[in-house]
Formats: sequence, C-alpha cells, structure tokens
Amino acid sequence: MQEAPLRKDGNEKVRGTARYVADVSYHGMLHAATVRTRLPGGTVVSILFDEHVPWSEYVVVTAKDVPGVNAVKMIEWDQPVLVEAQFRHAGEPVVLVAHPDPQALGRAVAAIHIDERACATAPVFTIDEALRPETRRIVPDNVYRDYLMAKGSVTDVETTTDLVFEGEYQTGAQEHLYIEPQGMIARVEDGVLIVEGSMQCPYYVHAALVAVTALPGDRVRVQQCTTGGAFGGKEEYPSHIACHAALLALKAGGHPVALIYRRGEDMAVTPKRHPSRSRVRLGASHDGCLRFMDIDFVIDGGAYLTLSPVVLSRGVIHAAGPYRCDNVRVRGRAVATNHPPFGAFRGFGAPQSIFALEVALDGLARALGMAPDVLRARNVLAPGDISPAGQKIGGPLDMQRVIDQALEACHYHAKVEACHRWNAQGHPIRKGVGLATFYHGAGFTGNGELTLRSRAGLRVSVAGVVEILTSTTEMGQGMQTTLSRIVAEALRIPYEGVCVARPDTRDVPNSGPTVASRTCMVVGAILVQAARKLVARLCADAALPPSYSYEEFCAACGRLPSSDGVTTITADYQHPAGRDWDESTFQGSPYASFAWACYVAEVEIDTATGEVSVLDFTAAQEVGRVIHPTVAAGQIEGGVVQGIGYALFEEVRFGTDGQMANNRVTNYIIPTSADIPPIRVLFQESRHGAGPGGAAGIGELPMDGPAPAIINAINAALGTDLRHVPAMPEHILAAMEGGNL
Repeated sequence: MQEAPLRKDGNEKVRGTARYVADVSYHGMLHAATVRTRLPGGTVVSILFDEHVPWSEYVVVTAKDVPGVNAVKMIEWDQPVLVEAQFRHAGEPVVLVAHPDPQALGRAVAAIHIDERACATAPVFTIDEALRPETRRIVPDNVYRDYLMAKGSVTDVETTTDLVFEGEYQTGAQEHLYIEPQGMIARVEDGVLIVEGSMQCPYYVHAALVAVTALPGDRVRVQQCTTGGAFGGKEEYPSHIACHAALLALKAGGHPVALIYRRGEDMAVTPKRHPSRSRVRLGASHDGCLRFMDIDFVIDGGAYLTLSPVVLSRGVIHAAGPYRCDNVRVRGRAVATNHPPFGAFRGFGAPQSIFALEVALDGLARALGMAPDVLRARNVLAPGDISPAGQKIGGPLDMQRVIDQALEACHYHAKVEACHRWNAQGHPIRKGVGLATFYHGAGFTGNGELTLRSRAGLRVSVAGVVEILTSTTEMGQGMQTTLSRIVAEALRIPYEGVCVARPDTRDVPNSGPTVASRTCMVVGAILVQAARKLVARLCADAALPPSYSYEEFCAACGRLPSSDGVTTITADYQHPAGRDWDESTFQGSPYASFAWACYVAEVEIDTATGEVSVLDFTAAQEVGRVIHPTVAAGQIEGGVVQGIGYALFEEVRFGTDGQMANNRVTNYIIPTSADIPPIRVLFQESRHGAGPGGAAGIGELPMDGPAPAIINAINAALGTDLRHVPAMPEHILAAMEGGNL
C-alpha cells in the first residue's frame, strides 16, 4: 500500500470552517417546524388552530397546499409528503409552520391540534403480528415483498443428511445517530427553487422536489452542505424534509425557510435499520460439509414501503454466506407494521441475515463437535465454485488465506485454549473468542447500476487545475480523498492538483446515490474513463506528449480550445461483461465485486452483572485494492465500532404508539472510546474488484461481522445459546439461567 496523502476535507473540519446546514443563514430566514400525528395509524378528522395566535404572521402549509404529487417515491408512490386523511404511523407530518422567531414558532406549534380517529383494529408492531391473518391489514397480507433464492433441492437431501441444526435469530432496530441531525433550507432566487442541506443523494432530492412542487427540473436546484454523518440515514428521508422546506418557501413568496430537526425529533421519526427474524436450518454430513441451507428471513418494513424491497433482496442474497452448498433455499419477506418506516442503514440487510447464519454455524459446529474455524474452512467458497445465487467465483482471491491471516494475527488458537483454561478455574469473569466469515457485494444489486446510468466528469481550467464533477457526496467517509487519488493516478499528476466540486445539481451530473459501497468501485471507475478521455483530448488537441510532466500537463490544459476558460469531460457507467442478473429467479451475478472478510472478537463477561467487554478485535479483509490506506482503515474501524454498538448497546425501545421511546442520547446508548478495544485492521489485495486498479467497495463490509463474532464469543465463554442482538446484560443473565433469548 502506498503512502496516504492528507484528506481533502480535513483542513476545514479541523479548523471549524466547514459549513453545515445549521451554520447557513440568510437575511429574513424563517424557521420551520412540523406538527405530526400521535396515533399509530388512523384518520385525520380535522385540524384546529387556536384563535389567540395571530396566524397571519405565520406561514402554514397542509396537504391542500401541495401543488404536485403528494408523495415521495423511492420504489412506489406510497408515502405522503403531508397527511391529508389516512395515515399509518405515529409521527406522520400533517402541518408545517414557519416564522422568523423560533420562540414564536414554538408557541404556534403548541396551538395546532390534530383531531385523530384511531383504526378499529389494534396496531401491528411485530413481525409475528404482521403475519397473523387476524391482525390489521396495512397492505395486502401485510407483505410488501416475498422473494425466493433457490439452488438444488433442500427437500431431496434433508432426509438423508447426517445432522440437522435449526434455530431462530433476531436482530433489533438500530438508530443511525449521525453527528448532525437532518436539516434543509429552501429559498427561491431568480425564479429557481434552491434547496440545500445534509444529504447523501442530491438527485433523489431533486426528483422528489420536481414531483411535489410541479416545477420544471431546470427550476429546481439542490446543493449539499457539509454533512455530518449519514450511514444510509440521509438517503431517502432528506427528500421529505426538502419538500417540506420547499413548500413553506414557495408559500412564503420565496423567502428562505430552514427546517432543521432537533435530535429527539430526528430519532423518533426518521428511518432506522430494519429489525429481522431468521429461521435457519442447516444440514451437514458428519465431517462438516454443508448439505443444505434452509433459511426464512423476514424484515420489518414499517408503515410504508420506502427501500424495504432492495434491503430485503440484499439480505436474501447474503443469507447463505460465502459458503459452498449445493442445496440452498432462502425465502425473504418484508412485512408491514405500524412503526415509522425502516430504511437504509450501512450494510443494507446483509448484517441481519449474516448474523443469523454465522451464529447458527457456531451452533452447528457445537452439534458436530467441531471447531468453528474448521467448519468454516471446510465450506468456504473458492475460485471456480458457484455461489448460492449462481455466480461463479473467479479471480485470484483466496478466502482461506483471509481466514488464516485473521487467526494468525490474533493468535486465535492459543487464545481459545487460554480461555478454556481460564473458564475451567471458575472465575466470575468468563472469557471467550468468536469469529465470523462473510462477504459483501459492492454496488447496486443485479441490474441496478444499469438502470441508474450514472455519469461523472472532470472540469479542467487553463491553469491545469482538475475538478471532479460528481453528485457523490462526502459525509465523512473520505469520498473526496479517495476519488481525488484515483483521478490523480489516472492523469499521472500530483494529488494536490485535483479537487472536488460541491455537489450541486446545476453543475454536476447524476452519478447515482452515495450508497451501497459504490463510490470507489463504480464512480471511481467512471472517473478513470473521464481521465483517459481528457488525456486523449490533450494529446490530440493540445500537443501533450505521451510521457509528460505536471508542468507539461498544465501547459497543455492552457492550450485547449475553450470559450469560458474551462474544459469539461464526462463519462458514463460501463457494465462489466457477463454480469447478468434475473430478479425473478434470484439467479445470476448480483454484484460486480465482493469484498471478503474474517473477523475475530475476544470478550470477557462479568457473570454477576452480565456486562460484556470486548478486549480485542481483528478485522481481516480482501478488498481487491486499497486506494487510500488511512481512509480504508478508518472505514473498517468505524464499521467495527458501529457493529459493537449493534451487538451490545444499541437497543431501540418502542413506545405504545410505535415510535422510538428512548429517542435521546442519554438513554439510547452507543459505544464510547472506553468501550472500544484495540482494532487490528488487515488488508489483502488481489486486485480482483471491478473498481480502479481492481478495487472493490468496503464501506458496508465492516458492519456485517462484529455482531456475530461477538455473540459467538459470548456463547463460547458462557456455554449459552444467545440468538439475538443487541445482547444487553439482562439478556445475558437470563441466558445463563437457561433462557435462549
């Protein structure tokens, strides 16, 4: 790996000059708030406004003020921008109100009363309730999508299999808890609606605004502010806030309107990771070879469809893991409940299904009397094998080498023996080691990248300064740094000669959303094409020699014919050959590249309190190529920390209304620096990926492995059979007493 240059966004963030949406202010700006439903589904009968408030001083918007479509579409037009009559969950927006004075705004919100009529049947809050025939029907059968991925025949082999292990596994919701809450500012300038704020996907927001406001696309402009974290939480929901701010600004005659959530509101109403329930049956021969996998994977989609189908499909594809098995059946369903909708979160369905399989594999290993690492090594996919989805594993990668690297780096076998000796002495502190092996596909599933038809470009000045044009957003993950290094390498110029334009739909092409570990692999590859086109143009039109210095490059840029002093070169996404996918059968090549990993956790548990401490963590991964070592290691470390939170701390508690009840950072607990162990990050680079120089995406990969590795370590230490996350101290104590929570 090469030396890592400084981050492009580091200076302004260290110096405090970065401008987040809450730092932006305009003369005469109005502040906005949202009045929401209280019941978990029902009907809005009327909206009452107290007479003592001078309403003429306020801007008030309801559903009747929506000039276009009163819905935001992700996959379907099912989620209203503002409730008109029927609603499905507590916290749905009904009234928007704005005023220059935040205190006066608060008084107005308290003076607006929504008369709601509850549904005749009880709300639905769990997966089991959603699937019962007698419960409330939110959508037909309460099932948004029902997918099946099958290979071979489970039925034909299950009766002749030596050993069958089965279990039920659950994962809870998880709050993104990004550093900066959601927020948008809308205004009208020269007849153009301009919306800026904290977001991942500017063109998603643009499309929503065009539909809701009924304005032509060229009269709508979306700009990203510096974004303080996202993790998927700012993929779909910013479209709603943008539409709300825009409706208020339009009704206010174009005056700027800021709608910025406070933390409690953000946590209560925005999407979270989908809760899941998996029923896993694994069949194996006595020597540990997998004969069949039979998995029923269900996620709670909440009250509206949003992104649940694509979260579900990724979960289904990853449910059988990176293992060789001739007979696989994975059924996946996304069900409707009266919770606020669940949505995108780092990992996008894979952490849920991978957790179930990896913990079940440890259960199978115990039943076989086999070491967990031996069972995995016996079954892991190798080049030439066919995955459960029908994709041939190719390239020079070696998953066994990844496993070996992880085990050797942490002295796995010696630690396992040391833990056995320690626990045998009867200490009140028990110790254990657990592992998980997994892979994660980068980019949109199947033909998604073809559908997006992403574009990116380069803009070069006469002075030779190269500016990256992409709607891909920086949200702390190091996008600006990674893409700048890719472009500098492709152009053979210094890293300092490349910068990144602010994502602004007026100026940058639609490069697709900043999701699905696609930035480096997909957008980076498009930019490499653009760089090659630029060099060819410079050689043809500006006498750039085949081998050139940076000074010669800059001089050639100055000779390019240009009317405005800049030259813009764009390129389009090119789909890798032989990567076909059949969505109806879930067969083919779902991803252009996978990143592969083995994670090992060492824990200790206080048997008196149930408290778990993670002592050491090893994360080994094969990612094709590491573009920027510091950024890549930071991605892994950050994902591991989030995974530790998912496993041990982050319990979303829902109230009787179906909303998050512990929506404060004082009672929704995340790991602090005191809870994080040394994290050993190891990379292998076979250059097998579809990205620049053989890179594969890595942003979501580290979210998949920590939870199962930690739960497997706890079960190894205590002899328990924990099957869900988060594993809170009370759950561990109950499991020690014989309950399998």
